[in-house]
Amino acid sequence: MKKTLSVLMLSLLPGLALAAGEHGTHGGHEGLDMAGMQQDTHGVGRPGTAAEVNRTIEVVMSDDMRFSPAQIEVKAGETVRFFVKNKGKLAHELVIGNLASLQEHAEMMRQMPTMQHAEPNMISLQPGQMGGLIWTFAQAGTVDFACLIPGHMEAGMKGSIAVE
Repeated sequence: MKKTLSVLMLSLLPGLALAAGEHGTHGGHEGLDMAGMQQDTHGVGRPGTAAEVNRTIEVVMSDDMRFSPAQIEVKAGETVRFFVKNKGKLAHELVIGNLASLQEHAEMMRQMPTMQHAEPNMISLQPGQMGGLIWTFAQAGTVDFACLIPGHMEAGMKGSIAVE
């Protein structure tokens, strides 16, 4: 029974990741080309699809304001499913971006701490929740991720992805 439930939960993750990424609140048309496809506007990649996934990486968020792992390595062109778990008693989120855009968004969150947002490059989880995020890394370089809940990134809740 336990194995069946685990298989069922993992099979639902791609749908949850896609559903979570379809409800943008920041204008909705930024970074879209004429065909409506997401473009890489900040050198960090684009939302991926379940059919494109090359591998899954588990990331744990905790109340010590850390991600585990905090350093991840991927290959350019690789599509990764991040299986994210919030093991803390506080809400946390994982947002993929470049450091400048993450810092800018964190400042907005400090000014509007009750702001709700859902973008394809992020996942927000309440205590004990888990979910998925699918991302394609387009080009070599460094991509950052952080929790943008006020005070969390400043306390060290951030990491980096080396794209080779």
